[in-house]
Amino acid sequence: MLTSEDDILLTAQAWKQAGRQVAIATVVETWGSAPRPVGSHLVIDEGGSFLGSVSGGCVEGEVVTEAQDVIEDGKPRMLEFGVADETAWRAGFSCGGRIKVYVERVD
Repeated sequence: MLTSEDDILLTAQAWKQAGRQVAIATVVETWGSAPRPVGSHLVIDEGGSFLGSVSGGCVEGEVVTEAQDVIEDGKPRMLEFGVADETAWRAGFSCGGRIKVYVERVD
């Protein structure tokens, strides 16, 4: 069973209150066959622990890596994944789907 979006946001709050550095990734746009809807979240801490999903597992690894950079430098990033990328088949977007994910540090 997938964790609810509310649970993911509550986890981000709890991790932050516990003194962990936290970033949150949010699906902000989708086109075509996208694995997760707009508003889906992935919360990540500085150690690489995460909860949630922005792509059903297709690109979470790359989003976690980018989120750790966001935690370190404080600069948000807009990431885009899709069929035009060289990793489209591996990422699961071979049917023409694309997603745009915004990653920001939780301060």
